[in-house]
Amino acid sequence: MSKIKIVTDSTAYINKQFAEDNDIAIVPLSVNFEGVISDEGYPGEFQEFFNRLANSASFPTTSQPSVGTFKTVYEEALKEGKEVIVLTISSKLSGTYNSAVTAASLIDGDKVSVIDSEATAGNLMVLAEMALEMSREGLSRNEIVEKLEAQKKRMGINLTVGTLDYLKKGGRLSNTSALIGSLLNIKPIIALKDGKLEPVAKVRGRKKALEKIAEDIPAETDVLNVCHIFALDEAEEMKRLLEERFPKATVKIQELGPVIGAHLGPKALGVTFKY
Repeated sequence: MSKIKIVTDSTAYINKQFAEDNDIAIVPLSVNFEGVISDEGYPGEFQEFFNRLANSASFPTTSQPSVGTFKTVYEEALKEGKEVIVLTISSKLSGTYNSAVTAASLIDGDKVSVIDSEATAGNLMVLAEMALEMSREGLSRNEIVEKLEAQKKRMGINLTVGTLDYLKKGGRLSNTSALIGSLLNIKPIIALKDGKLEPVAKVRGRKKALEKIAEDIPAETDVLNVCHIFALDEAEEMKRLLEERFPKATVKIQELGPVIGAHLGPKALGVTFKY
């Protein structure tokens, strides 16, 4: 049994059963929507939220996990004689990293390493899986951290949305830009740059947006996750395209949840990649 406990947050969107089977601790971010605060949940549990989002005049807010939640997870691992590696959503997208670091300072911090993944979704999941595999291979905590810090610089995500409405509601797009974009059928390409989501291109039409996303993936990529919100048919089509272009790569499909998905809305689709 590994002597290292892997901890990540809910925006890695790791399957609940996989997390339980592999003793990965998932610390949830929370969503405040229509006066109700709830944990984000796991893949397979998101449909009700997005159905409500599509029919609500309200817009949700999200919150990072508390310091106390992380502290409890660390203490349980230390009692089992384990060290801890924590991987969080990018610190430029959430305060989760700060909560995790603060919690580590309240206990035996010499046995806890907290990594700002500068990522989320599929790439955060990939880093957690890499940490798990290396811990089973017997690498030390410091060795694993060093390799993860190097790997996170060789990852990326490109995505697009089904409608500009949610970017507008979330304050990431002005009303005027949203109106003009909708009239012209403009689809933004959004990338994660230095841990922050930024628009990197604009194309006309959904098909061209998806083609642009595929074109911008590095040739040496070896792991890809097609991330989507209620766009499974397109995700499966994109998966087939990527398997043809990257025959040696592992390609999977992943659902996005409320914390990331609220700002993108139903029919958002993107690709995370590791090279």
